[in-house]
Amino acid sequence: MTSEQARRTVKPMLGKKRWEHTKNVKKMAVKLAKRWGADPEKAALAAILHDAAKELPREQMLQIFAENAIIANNAAMRPEPVWHGIAAAILARTRWGVQDGEVLSAIACHTTGKADMSLLDKILYLADMTSAERDWPGVQALRALALQDLDAALYQALEQSMAFVIQKGQPLDPETQAAVAFLQEQQAGGRA
Repeated sequence: MTSEQARRTVKPMLGKKRWEHTKNVKKMAVKLAKRWGADPEKAALAAILHDAAKELPREQMLQIFAENAIIANNAAMRPEPVWHGIAAAILARTRWGVQDGEVLSAIACHTTGKADMSLLDKILYLADMTSAERDWPGVQALRALALQDLDAALYQALEQSMAFVIQKGQPLDPETQAAVAFLQEQQAGGRA
């Protein structure tokens, strides 16, 4: 699947605001891919597909998980706000023919992060969090940092995401906690 084929598939599935966000994530993902030496086409494809399941009803996402139990990997047991990334990755693989593991991984973890993220995982995570329509306090600084130090930006973004979830009284996803722990270990190892 090319990014253009993805566009034709996903655009009808999303409302106007979500489609604008998706286009903004694609622009940022391509910019970060070019800056950090990743494949811009893979970044574009992952970005266009990342929120493909965002507007699906809860029951439909649960059905996707049930029909694909092995690759869903107990997704229904994780916090509901992260389901759409996993569901989108499953749809990309099972219905739209995306076989690139890097692209599928980036889609699946774009909301949570995970331990030992690939370059494309990091790019999509940050592109989603810093896309042009985002206007939360500190987003401009994070955008700039993502172009200067990808890992520092990722760590900051994950920490901010965890703080936001905790502030809302929501459960933390174990993958986000694993991502932060992994980065902390890497930083500690670098100082030793």
